[in-house]
Amino acid sequence: MNRKRQNRATLIGGSAVLMWSFLALLTTMAGPVPPFQLVAMAFTVAFTLALVKWLIRGEDIISHLRFDIKIWVLGVGGLFGYHFFYFLALGNAPPVEAGLIAYLWPLLIVVFSGLLPGERLRSFHVIGALSGLAGTYLLVTRGGGLSGLDMNFAFGYTMAALCALTWTAYSLLSRRAGHVSSNSIGGFCGVTAILAWSFHFLWEPTRWPADMLSWLAVLGLGLGPVGAAFYTWDIGTKKGNIQILGVLSYAAPLLSTLVLIMAGKGEFTLTIILSGLLISGGALLASKDILIRPQP
Repeated sequence: MNRKRQNRATLIGGSAVLMWSFLALLTTMAGPVPPFQLVAMAFTVAFTLALVKWLIRGEDIISHLRFDIKIWVLGVGGLFGYHFFYFLALGNAPPVEAGLIAYLWPLLIVVFSGLLPGERLRSFHVIGALSGLAGTYLLVTRGGGLSGLDMNFAFGYTMAALCALTWTAYSLLSRRAGHVSSNSIGGFCGVTAILAWSFHFLWEPTRWPADMLSWLAVLGLGLGPVGAAFYTWDIGTKKGNIQILGVLSYAAPLLSTLVLIMAGKGEFTLTIILSGLLISGGALLASKDILIRPQP
């Protein structure tokens, strides 16, 4: 693959990380909307926007939805499966431990990317990923460490591990499906919305956003973190440097924390500075291929 095109695709994929950094703030602004309802509403917005785009451009909508069943299982399994296991994990285990287990997926992407055809896993990719994991550990535990894994929450921990494995598998297998257009994400969002609405009506009470700001937050989720982010991530995983994307993904919780601080919902601490150094240092190390142009 042309190096310049790969670098461009990597940057596009990296923009998903930037959009995901607004997930926590927008979720907070949406108010006490139940998790599956919020997922359903956001994915409904994402699918509606894709549908409007296809109609305005006069595109053949059916062609964007006509895929092999394996592609549908991959796409819907990745988008809906991740959120399904994530919320089960948070509901059945302490949030700090569950969050850390679920956020092993960037490291898993880096490690298992070496199994993909044409990919070469280098030592600095692994070291960068471990540095990012260490920074995320500091950030999530606030420098206090873990109290230990309580096996009474084994089900929740298992769900968190399945969450990490689901997104890892989706990201890596998407590269094997590089021939499939990123327009497919629109269809995946539509089916994910239907499944999320179904689980919401089965398990949750319905609570709508209380005011205009909350509705705008839901719209923002559908436009960015739960909308465009999946398109750009799809481009990155299919055409970019997947090891670098994996390490860059550790920036999401750091950026999310900084966004919350700027919005007045958090405080700046030494732990955030240290985690920032570990995460950014790991990202720079893993991106050595892009940052340092090889000598002729």
